[in-house]
This record gives sequence, C-alpha cells and structure tokens, in this order.
Amino acid sequence: MMGSDENFTGVIRPPPSNIQGGLRPGGGKFTSAAGGGVGNSNNRRALSTINKNIIGAHPYPPCAVHKRGVFTEKNAAGNKNPVIPAHRPVTRKFAAQLAGKEQQPSHKEIKPSIQLVSGLHQEEDCIIIDAEEHDDVPMFVQHTEAMLEEIDLMDAEIEMEDIAPEEHVVDIDSCDKKNPLAVTEYIDDIYAYYKKTESSSCVPSNYMLQQFDINERMRGILIDWLIEVHYKFELMEETLYLMVNLIDRFLSVQSVVRKKLQLVGVTAMLLACKYEEVSVPVVEDLVLISDRAYCRKEVLDMEKLIINTLQFNMSLPTPYVFMRRFLKAAQSDKRLELLSFFIIELCLVEYEMLRFPPSLLAAAAIFTAQCTLSGSKQWSKTSEKHTNYTQDQLMECAKLMVSFHQKAGSGKLNGVHKKYSTSKYGYAAKEEPAVFLTDAEEF
Repeated sequence: MMGSDENFTGVIRPPPSNIQGGLRPGGGKFTSAAGGGVGNSNNRRALSTINKNIIGAHPYPPCAVHKRGVFTEKNAAGNKNPVIPAHRPVTRKFAAQLAGKEQQPSHKEIKPSIQLVSGLHQEEDCIIIDAEEHDDVPMFVQHTEAMLEEIDLMDAEIEMEDIAPEEHVVDIDSCDKKNPLAVTEYIDDIYAYYKKTESSSCVPSNYMLQQFDINERMRGILIDWLIEVHYKFELMEETLYLMVNLIDRFLSVQSVVRKKLQLVGVTAMLLACKYEEVSVPVVEDLVLISDRAYCRKEVLDMEKLIINTLQFNMSLPTPYVFMRRFLKAAQSDKRLELLSFFIIELCLVEYEMLRFPPSLLAAAAIFTAQCTLSGSKQWSKTSEKHTNYTQDQLMECAKLMVSFHQKAGSGKLNGVHKKYSTSKYGYAAKEEPAVFLTDAEEF
C-alpha cells in the first residue's frame, strides 16, 4: 500500500494525471509550471511530520477550487481530483470572514475561501485546510472568549448597580375592580373630597386657653379612660375617632367646668355610637360606667347641647378614614396595621397633636410603624402619591410619635399601651420604638 493511502485511511485515491499543474499519482507533490516533476512517492514524508513543520500560509495555485467543503484540482479531462483536507483549527478572524461571505446574496459570485499551509520550502507539499469541517477551537481562543464574556457580565452588573430601577406606583385598587363595596370608580374622588374638607374637622391647637376650669392634662385623662371603655364595650374603631373629634370640637367652642368634663365624654361616646354602631349602648350603661356621677336626664340634656352646638355636623373625615386608605397604599400586613393604629391612638391622648390635620397624622403613623418594623426609613412612591405627603413632611410628626411610643408603658396614661399589649392586638405595644428617627442627623 502506498504512503498516501496509509496517511488517509478510507480515502479513494484520485485517478492518475500527467497534466501540468496536476498531482502526479502517488507523488503527492506539485509539478512545476513547465511540467517538470519534483520527487516521487518514495520520498514523500509522513503527514504527521509535515504538520509539525507547518509555519505559515502562502498563496495556493489557481487550480484549487473550493466546492461543498472539498478542495479539488482539475485534470486534463476536466475531472476534479479531491484534495484531502488537513485538520487545523480555524482562527476567529477567518471564521468571521467565512460567515460574512455566506450571508451574501446567492446571485453574486462568491469566491472560495481557502487557507493554505506550506512547509519550509515552496517545493514541499501544500496542505489545504477545510475550515468548515473543523470544529475544534484552540485552547487560547476558548480562554480569551471566556474572559471577554466574563468582562461583559461584569460591565453589565456595574451598569445595573449604577442605574437603580425606577420605582413604579402600584395600582392599589386593581384587585377590587369587581367588588362593588370598594367603589373603585369613585374612591379617588371620595378621598379628594375628604382631603379638601378635613380642615373643617380640625380645631385650634390652643383652644384650651379659653377654658378656665380644665386643661390639656384633664383632657388627656378623659381620652385615656374613654379608650378603655371603648375597648371593654367592644365598639368599632370609627366610633373611637369620631368620639374624640366631637369632644374637641365641642370644647373648642363651649366652656365646661371640671365636674362636667366626664359627662361630656360619655355623651360624646353615645352620639358616636348612634352614628357608627349597629347596636348602641343604653344610657343606663353610660351612667353605670361613670360610677353614677350623673343621672339619665343629665346625659340626655348634654346630648342636646352638644348636637346643637355642633349644628348636627357629624359627617367629617377623621384620622380613621385616612388610615384605611393609606394602609392599603402601603400594602400593609396585619402586623403593620396594628402597630400603626397603636401609634395613632397614642396621639389621640396628646393635646399637642391637634395641630396636625387628620391625613397627616394617619400618614405619619404608618410611616413611623414601617420604620419601626424595618429599622430604616420606609416610604414608597405609592404611599407618597396617595397620601400627598413626602417623607420630609412626615418627619416632625413621626419624631413626636416615637417619643410617645417610648414612654407609653411608663406614664400614668397607659390605657392604649394596655390595650395593645394583648394577643387580640398582636402585642403591638411591645415593639421596639424607632429611636433612630429622633436622631438630630436624620432631620
């Protein structure tokens, strides 16, 4: 068997050709242009030896044609003799050239892509590489590509860190579209009206100056006691906030002696229950909880006085209506909800909190509760949109709320703390206050 057959097992040898420029049978070397042959088959070196001496590539004779992945040369009869491809890796540049040429329109003539490799001398065997049949990639090329991919990933991560994702405003009413009780078609208009009319439910923050026999401390004692009564009677939350509002609005326009202050409180509870509750406590129950300090007639007389003084105006927005909407905007859970109500009920007792409108009190209570649970400032774009308050606008009120939270269990007025220290209210009073909000550098 000839040497060329041993090097290329299973390949059918081409038919002999004596034409100039063709391959001589068994010789494996090219003839010169004048037809002179060089060497013979006995002098042919093994293919492995030739491959070791490959150092570069230079132009191949024009007889070579690339067609369907096999390089051939034409003999005198016009037949094409296949030239066996050598297995050499394809460079990235050459592969890109091939890919670019393959994408050209079919009607244009595409010149064959040929890569030639020669030996040490021009007369030695030339080996043609079929780049399309060789899939192996050099190790250094693989490493280079891996490094480039890693650099691209690092650049993408840096860009993601530099550009923070923009926070979107959540549609908090999308889940209630089919709930007729949620009135999603009118809810924005309703709260716009509440926001517009909340000033009518506010009272002067210094109205106690016109009271000659009571002061803000007595007011605090009355509210703290009524919160306990409200809890024992298991009344609705709306009743509590309306009751406090009725008391402040009445005291802001009517002077009351000290011994009648408790009567004003129980009567305001009776009016709030008639407005909000389904089942209203009877007058005798109110007389009983006041330790019979007043009779039934006194309660009814005070009821007429309060309702006439306020001109029967009971439909005013309290902090409670804003709390419900703002908690929904904050996408709260039960824990956040209970803590928020604990904080705002502490504010009901404090006279100095009357200077804040109901919507601001509600927003600040939720903001303070979020900060308490998370340990950092939390105020989303959705909450800001629905409350119309920025984080900076809530800071002053939130600072006071934190101070009330700190002293809730240690002072004499601890009715709210006891209420929210029960399992029914999730032990919300035992949460650690957000003291970091009171730091000077935070403001």
